Amino acid sequence: MQTVDIPAFLRHQPLFQQLSPAQIEALVPFTHEVRGCKGQVIFQKGDPCDGMFLVVYGRVKLAISSSQGSEKVMEIIHPGQSFAEAVMFLGKPCPVMAQLLEDGFLLKVEAQGINQAIEKDPAFARRLLAGLSMRLHGLVRDVERYTIETSLQRVVGYLLQNADLTVPMPLVTLPVNKNLIASRLNLTPETLSRMLHQLSEAQLIEVNGREISLLNVDGLRQSAD
Repeated sequence: MQTVDIPAFLRHQPLFQQLSPAQIEALVPFTHEVRGCKGQVIFQKGDPCDGMFLVVYGRVKLAISSSQGSEKVMEIIHPGQSFAEAVMFLGKPCPVMAQLLEDGFLLKVEAQGINQAIEKDPAFARRLLAGLSMRLHGLVRDVERYTIETSLQRVVGYLLQNADLTVPMPLVTLPVNKNLIASRLNLTPETLSRMLHQLSEAQLIEVNGREISLLNVDGLRQSAD
């Protein structure tokens, strides 16, 4: 079983890296390991939220479900990222459910420890606010995509956003299955497949399982205009 040096891990997270060694050590008693297998639910919608989570390894899906049983993926959290910070401060139930997409190892930092760090270091509070602001900006961007952009524009935007455009033939490796990507883009799986097929037919991309080669970046941009 993999172990983690909690102080070292916290120190290397952007949110905590400017804290002093003493401040990092003060967080350790409030930090707990959370391990789970693929499919395990970390918390359900409506559960109390008394801390934030950091992903050591594995991926986490944040989603909401309708009364009819359909699911909307709000966000996919990757190793090194965090989640639940905003709700932690509200003192309200979790608005989404969190579930491991693969075997995972998380660290949960209790709200009490975060509050102490804020009181002792105003710069920490500013970094936390900056991180929350970036997440809010991302959510606004998502709403814009769902309400204004076409299905094709959403798919092209996702590919360009996740590719290294500095290399001659960028490659996008989908981190999760296409059904989850489709939900994240507010598309049906069938629509996502149709858009990928359309781009392939136009010789703009080449799809090989979860690997998508961008054959013509300029053409992709033009197709989304």
